[in-house]
Parts: sequence; structure tokens; C-alpha cells
Amino acid sequence: MAFFVFNSASKMVSSPLVILGFILICVTLHCNSLAEAKANPRPNIVLILTDDLDVSIGGMMPLVKTKKLIGDAGITFTNAFVASPLCCPSRASILTGKYPHNHHVVNNTLEGNCSSTAWQKTQEPETFSAFLQKHGTYQTFFAGKYLNEESNSKYYNYTLSVNGRAQRHGQNYSEDYLTDVLANISIDFLENKSNRRPFFMMVSTPAPHSPWTAAPQYESSFPNVKAPRDPNFNIHGKDKHWLIRQAKTPMTNSSVEFLDNAYRKRWRTLLSVDDLVEKVVRKLEVSGELSNTYIIFTSDNGYHTGQFSLPMDKRQLYEFDIRVPLLVRGPYIKPNQTSPLLIANVDLGPTILDIAGYNVNETQMDGMSFLPIMTGKGNSSTWRSDVLVEYEGEGSNISDPACPLLGPGVSECFPDCVCEDSYNNTYACVRTVSQAANLQYCEFDDNEVFVEVYNLTADPFQLSNIAKSIDQEVLEKMNHRLMMLQSCSGRSCRTPGVYDSQFRFDPQLMFSSLVPHRNKRRQMLK
Repeated sequence: MAFFVFNSASKMVSSPLVILGFILICVTLHCNSLAEAKANPRPNIVLILTDDLDVSIGGMMPLVKTKKLIGDAGITFTNAFVASPLCCPSRASILTGKYPHNHHVVNNTLEGNCSSTAWQKTQEPETFSAFLQKHGTYQTFFAGKYLNEESNSKYYNYTLSVNGRAQRHGQNYSEDYLTDVLANISIDFLENKSNRRPFFMMVSTPAPHSPWTAAPQYESSFPNVKAPRDPNFNIHGKDKHWLIRQAKTPMTNSSVEFLDNAYRKRWRTLLSVDDLVEKVVRKLEVSGELSNTYIIFTSDNGYHTGQFSLPMDKRQLYEFDIRVPLLVRGPYIKPNQTSPLLIANVDLGPTILDIAGYNVNETQMDGMSFLPIMTGKGNSSTWRSDVLVEYEGEGSNISDPACPLLGPGVSECFPDCVCEDSYNNTYACVRTVSQAANLQYCEFDDNEVFVEVYNLTADPFQLSNIAKSIDQEVLEKMNHRLMMLQSCSGRSCRTPGVYDSQFRFDPQLMFSSLVPHRNKRRQMLK
């Protein structure tokens, strides 16, 4: 039986919330793996994945216990990014270790391959969880939101699939509040699993995704908290893509009040996530398994609340949407570490397989294991200096009633005619972090082939697009590197970046037929 029994689950429920736990492995597999486990004991692995948790605008502030129990007890990565700033493509990247152009999930729609039959047949068998199941040593458990199926997270009144069996929940806090349900089911698994084999456990919480429903005891928390008034808050994105420029500036007082309220609600939902983390860590501590367990805490994407006058969402190329928290504790990881090395969520799968004792080169994954970095056995000076971020915009074929003036092609529109997405909000970026540069280079796949470039060292809030003023040679090299990453697969995704000493720039390869729409960009560069 597969770890993610998604085919049977998707037939039974329309909710994106899927619980698949206590997976039974056939007797033959069980007996074979027992002998292997005795001869070669392996660590346990826990992955806790939150939904829409930012790090750039204060999302980690309420998670005091999480920071203490995981971050302070291990390592915190300050430059962790997602391959795509939206739930379904990002989660697909986590599970497969691949960039979106290789797993083919490009947005949250079924047309964008989210939860599609094609995904289940071609990509799901290549997830790290399927790999662990295939090799049989690990017990595996999953609880929570899997992909998306075009629906938002819920905290009450939802249906779960428990090993393919529908389980309906209402609105009684003690029995139905989803974050607590996930915590309790996870503890049940830890209490009832076999102690003779290592385990992998993934818990995927609804928080802090909308509708931001807090547990009753936390409904009044943070009464005075507001969305941070950073330099990019409530200002016009004057030199950015048209979708950002169309936002109304300044926002109305009612809009600001609304997003401040949403910001507080997000924080309140996170207090239950903090409790979940504490329960899991304490349970492992009591059972004597904590010292042999890696615990990874992260998110599927960031979030924004008023940056560049965009009300609330993700999907954009900026730091607040693509940067996520990443905290890890485990064997041989020294406490109180902070690392500035560049990590992408395509690295989670390879790292989990590395922890489990498998070689990522046996897979088709694009990412690389950062286990040696965490345990001090790797060479940080040879670590990669850039990652790819890509997204295909969602739109509607008819005009949005909230914004008829913009016509068809937009989506996620607010009542004051500010839209968060559109068909041509389709872009790809190279995010570079090295000793020599902290840079972001992005191209839109639209009629303009619009380009945005940011020097994050001088401009951490991305106020000034320097695409028209940056050195021409740098622009050409970044264009070349973007093309290479957009056509990469497996090992070729880990080749040297522009600011690596081994980088080789060949202008003849700049306009490969693999990315034909870049020919427009060639004319602009001349």
C-alpha cells in the first residue's frame, strides 16, 4: 500500500484535507526490514509543514515554543526559498524534489495539474515517500493537507480520508478543531507504531491559511498586533510588473483595518501549531526517541499583507512570498546554529532520503541534500549559489465582477478592484545568494517580457527594480543562467551559478530552442 493513497482518497472526499496514517506494510516487507534495521539502525524523521507561513513579515513571532524546541535545539536557515510561491506547485516540489517545470504542477487549478490523474500516475510514484515505501525500512505516516484540489484549508466542518475511509468532522472544538486533531492523531501514531523500525512522519497543518479560525482559548490573543509597516507597506510598485502597478495606493483605511485584523487572526491560528510542535517533541522525549529523530519545520510559501499595496495573498516573486522558515534539529546537529546558505524546498526530499540512508542520485530529483551542511560534514564554500523560482499565473476567461474594468484574464480580485493574479503573472526567477551577490533576476512570460532585478543587499525590501541600470554583462549572464535552470533536470539543476568560480558563460547557448519565448528578450538585450 502506498504512503499517499491519493487515488482512493480523492474519490471519497472533495476537501483537500487528507489523513493517511497507520499504513500497513506487507508481512514479507516487514520481516525483511526488521533484520536490516537491527544491523543498521537509522534515525526517525518528522516533517511539519505549515500552510502560508511567512518569515519576512513576522510569521515566526508567535511560534515561541517551536523556535525553542527546534530552532534553538538545532539549526535555522535564513535563506530558505520555495520553488513556487503557491500551495500546490510548492507541495509538489517538496514531495518530488523537483522544480515545477519537471513535476508539471504549475498552479492550484486542475488545469495546472494540481491533484490531477496525470500527477498521480507519473509524479506521485517518484515522491520521497513512495521511495521510502518501496525500500520498506521505514514506517510511514501522513496527516493533514496533501495538495490542494482547488479548495482552501478548513478548521471545522471538513471530511478527512483516514486510510481511504471518510471521516466527517463538525464544529465541536474538543473533537473537530483540525490542528488539534492532527496533533492527537500524530501522538496516537507515535504511541502505537512499532519500536523495532524507524519511522517517517509528516504533519501538514491548515494554519495559518485562511479562514484563520483560532482555537477558542486563543481568540483574544495579540489584540494590538498589526501588519508590519515595513518600507514596502502600502506603497506603489511603480517600476514593477503591471499586476503590481494596478494596486490602489494608498489603500483605504477600511482595507488596512481588514488586513490588520487578518494578520492578528493568522498569528492566533499559529498558537495551536506551536502546541502541536510541543506535543510531538515532548512525546518523543518521553519515549526516549528524541535524540535519534530529525525534526524539520517549514512552510509551503510565504505571504503578504499590504506590501506594494497588495492586500493579502502569495503568488508573487518577492521575498515575502518566496522566503519561508526552515528549522531543523536532530542527531549530530549542534544547537543554536544559524546558516545563511541558500536552500530550496526541492532540497527537502533529497535531504530526507539522505537522512534515511539513500542516495539522491538514485532518483530524478533536482534538489540536493543539506544534511552534510547541518552536521558539519559538508563544505559550505562549494554549496550552490542560486535556485529557480517559477510560477504560471491563474486567470479567468470572463471578467471578475469585482473588477470589470480589467477585463478577463485576472483572478483573486478584491472589492476595490485590486487583483492578485492573472494569466500573464507567469514568471521565472533566479534567486542568488553568495558572498559576492544577493540578487534576484526575474522574467515574465508576457507580451513585454518584463524584467525585474533586485539587489537585496542594498535594497532588502525590493523597492527599486534595477533592470534598466544594472551592468549589461550581468544582465546577460543572469538571462543565460535562468534559461539553463528552466531546462534543467536532476544533476544539471545543481550546476554552478553566475557567482560561482566554476561558472562558464557561453553566449551561443543563451537563446536555446528549449525556451523559445526568450527570443523576445534577446532583442531587448541588444
